[in-house]
Amino acid sequence: MIKSKNAYLKKLTDKIQMKSVKVGKDLEGSTPPSVFIGRWNYPKVYVGPMMVPEHGDTAIVDSPESWISEGKTQEDIIKYRLNLVRGKQLLAINDLNNPLIEKLQDISLSSKSIDSEAKFRKIPHGNMLSEDNTPHGPSAVIEKFDIDSVRWDSQLEKTYYDTDLKASEALMNLHDKDVPFSRFQKALSVGAIGTGKKRKLVPTRWSITACDSTIANNLLKMVKHYSILDTYRVYEFQSLKNYYAIILLPMEWQYEWMEAFIQILGKEEMIFSDYETNKNKTEYSTVGGCYYTCKMSILDYLNKEKIQSATIVLREAYDGYVPLGVFNVRENVKYAMEGEYTEFETLKQSLEYLKSKLKIPIYKYVKKSSLLKELLKSKQTTLDVYFKKSSFKK
Repeated sequence: MIKSKNAYLKKLTDKIQMKSVKVGKDLEGSTPPSVFIGRWNYPKVYVGPMMVPEHGDTAIVDSPESWISEGKTQEDIIKYRLNLVRGKQLLAINDLNNPLIEKLQDISLSSKSIDSEAKFRKIPHGNMLSEDNTPHGPSAVIEKFDIDSVRWDSQLEKTYYDTDLKASEALMNLHDKDVPFSRFQKALSVGAIGTGKKRKLVPTRWSITACDSTIANNLLKMVKHYSILDTYRVYEFQSLKNYYAIILLPMEWQYEWMEAFIQILGKEEMIFSDYETNKNKTEYSTVGGCYYTCKMSILDYLNKEKIQSATIVLREAYDGYVPLGVFNVRENVKYAMEGEYTEFETLKQSLEYLKSKLKIPIYKYVKKSSLLKELLKSKQTTLDVYFKKSSFKK
């Protein structure tokens, strides 16, 4: 019996069969710009560029912030990503003077796509699919790699040369200046952000969560000083085989993330959850990077609105869903919060409203939850209403 989210997603990704682009040992094309830093064998890791076997502007292939706004489908995104060929070399995380690392920094700081050439030891093969990272196509050890001249993004260039600026401050500065998340995440990953002596390579997966959690923690410090929301709000958004419902509650910051995977492998209904109270969460989330990227997006909205609230997030993934990385959560939640919301006077009314929107009955979420269950108890509502009576069942 599957009990953890990691085990479930492994079973899901093992079942999915996808065909990557076919290339030879020599490749000419463009990097979107895109790089990937692995985590296997840390503190020595596989690092390298990712290229598309075509020239010109290929930025869309690695620009997750634009996919939903431009109406890209899940199939579009998968096609983009499986055209990305990954080159790799095994290097130490502090080997920032290595010529390949210098080129990867050029790529990560570039303001546009870069023509590039690569020679691989063997013909690249395979692909990568996971919940945390966006997929990519075949990979192989790279023997030679060259790029055309590069013009750096001005904000990233300024951050690179400020070797006295702490990474957390740099990330907040770039976020506040509306530099796309994927851009400064890559810069952190290739050791281009932070105080000089502390810079090092950061595996892509870790750098994503580091950026999300760093920004979220800074935003939370500000949000805790704002006035508390005076009503209940429900925000919704649906795309890429996902539906999101976000409930803001009129109380001090607390947060619970619940996600359901519904009949993707068969007849299963899997719900995974994690939460935090008003105190800082110290242990890593059991549901992975999506917890932090959703938290960051919610707090970013609260900070812009100058309000404080508790938050319950319900996510459902439906038949045909393919893990595309945590960008899927970040961008869906962002669009949900930017849209219109529906107001209610009570938590029960909010849940009644969502009863017709969710495919899994509300009482199953309540039963799985920790925070939502406690909030309902605090409202002097007996749990029998949710578990036995029909008010929240379909």
